[in-house]
Amino acid sequence: MLKILRKKELDKLLVLKDKNFIKVVTGVRRAGKSTLLQQFQELLKVKDPNVSIISINMDLPEFRFLAEKHWKEIYDYIKTLLQNDVTNYVFIDEVQNIPGFEKLLEGLYVTPNIDLYVTGSNAYLLSSELATLLTGRAYEINVLPFSFAEYLEYTGKTANSERAFADYMRTGGFPEAVGFIESGESYAYEYLKTVFRNIYENDIQRRHTIYYETSYNEVVHFLIDSIGSCVSARNIAKVLTANGKKIDNKTVSRYIDTLVESYLLYKVNRYDIKGKQHLATQEKYYLVDLGLRYALLGKELTADAGHLLENVIYLELLRRNYQIWIGKTDNLEVDFVVRDKDGYTQYIQVAFTVKEKTTLERELAPFNKIPDFNERLLITMDYETGNHNGVKQINAIDWLLR
Repeated sequence: MLKILRKKELDKLLVLKDKNFIKVVTGVRRAGKSTLLQQFQELLKVKDPNVSIISINMDLPEFRFLAEKHWKEIYDYIKTLLQNDVTNYVFIDEVQNIPGFEKLLEGLYVTPNIDLYVTGSNAYLLSSELATLLTGRAYEINVLPFSFAEYLEYTGKTANSERAFADYMRTGGFPEAVGFIESGESYAYEYLKTVFRNIYENDIQRRHTIYYETSYNEVVHFLIDSIGSCVSARNIAKVLTANGKKIDNKTVSRYIDTLVESYLLYKVNRYDIKGKQHLATQEKYYLVDLGLRYALLGKELTADAGHLLENVIYLELLRRNYQIWIGKTDNLEVDFVVRDKDGYTQYIQVAFTVKEKTTLERELAPFNKIPDFNERLLITMDYETGNHNGVKQINAIDWLLR
């Protein structure tokens, strides 16, 4: 299999190189953050074989001794490695594992001749405290598992993109999980279970007290099973309690926060298109990778295929750097309201198929309630494309690969 370059993320790093920012690479564990920084370091070496690179991975055994030290000791250790009169490119993996890492970052940031890059698998890295400390000094680059285009490049499954997409929907895009496919999907799913356990133990349990792991897993499974559906902590607590698993909505809310914080789930708020205001209720959650859904729940692709496709589209919108909301217009819903960096707005509906007339009418109905003339897009798995009174219909695979 090929080792592919994460081109979009590398392009961002190259643009930010030598700029006066801390480059913060975030994302779920095992998505490829460390590999991205390794690839970037290789590019630096190609440009200058004598470049000064200091790379520390707090997850590797040879650097564990640093994790037990005071941040100032780590700062002093890094200073001993710096070369004079050149730019020193300093890389620290999983920096949130260092007690007092905020002060370490601030100290390195103000030290001359350092260009600083760090990774983190927990949103605490950019929490309000650190954000305040580093206001205007940190630039975040979020790394997701492979996109479908990257999946095709990695596996070489280009002959039948529709079959490959079905595989991608099942096994997801975690690089190492994709690498297991040739050995059998069961190996990939066992690996993904290990990934989830690793996230739970290192990014959730370390920072939060989980009194009842069984209840926690019930919330996790409920959310994963509710991809693309509007949910609330109150409703989840009500359903689980009715099923004999008593839990209160405050606990559910806290559990959800831990999943979002560890980048397992992404929360999308609702937006009233006519009223042009953000709504604080009935948000949706999307899973960072669909392979985890099958690994943890064992559900087949045919179950909720429309919502799973919606999840794939959402992640691709994230990769393309859109701002994303769930749209509300009267009593109807638009799957996504997106806005690009130039302020251009687009409305998107996602459906697995609209071959039935009633399904097509249902998917088009929300568009008819929108008073403006921003672009409207209907993304489906159907081969048919075209225009429905100003709504452009496009095949999902074509949209993902364009």
